[in-house]
Amino acid sequence: MVQAKKIVVVIPAFNEGPVVIAIVKELLQHQYIPVVVDDGSVCSLNAELRNYPVYFLRHQVNLGQGAALQTGFEFAKRLKPDYVITMDADGQHHTSCIPHLLQPLATNEADTVLGSRFLGPGNTAIPFGRKLVLHSARLINYLFSGLLLSDAHNGLRAFNNTALQKINITENRMAHASEILFEIKKHGLRFKEVPVQVAYTAYSRKKGQSAWDSIRILFDLILYKLFG
Repeated sequence: MVQAKKIVVVIPAFNEGPVVIAIVKELLQHQYIPVVVDDGSVCSLNAELRNYPVYFLRHQVNLGQGAALQTGFEFAKRLKPDYVITMDADGQHHTSCIPHLLQPLATNEADTVLGSRFLGPGNTAIPFGRKLVLHSARLINYLFSGLLLSDAHNGLRAFNNTALQKINITENRMAHASEILFEIKKHGLRFKEVPVQVAYTAYSRKKGQSAWDSIRILFDLILYKLFG
């Protein structure tokens, strides 16, 4: 168990509303420090979050999840945390997984910890189409980054201060997940995967990536490797 550490949780959010409030409440119960980055939502989350001790940042226009994460990272550096967690705002991720993500950092086994829904039991509810896309994506990630992981595009991650200072996200959209792997390899950061639970509700499935999104990610990756 990680004790007496300053742990910042960066949450990129776009049109999430009540789901984000529920996540923030859970995080605060465990004394984590939430940093919510509102990525140009139609209705700003500021009014809903103002009654909670949370850092709130807002993009005036929707730039993409990668851009929101980079905004959150830059702000997190100012807070001088021991560790930084990233998690999605659609309710898929369980705050109970955070201690498992933090353990390899606390024992100095890794600089970056990546959550995997394919390690360990308990994620049999993954839709078949989604599973197919994810397994294809892990192979594409391997071709581009040289890192063969069990999962791809899992937004539940943990970083120590070394990784926070070195990782720079330039991909505004969903290709940032692969870009993080490029950064891990580029800077020689130690990484480890740990099993995490992902909840597939009707809401989160609606908010998830489509097949077209996956094609756009591949296109963005090709552009990044050619001109990045």
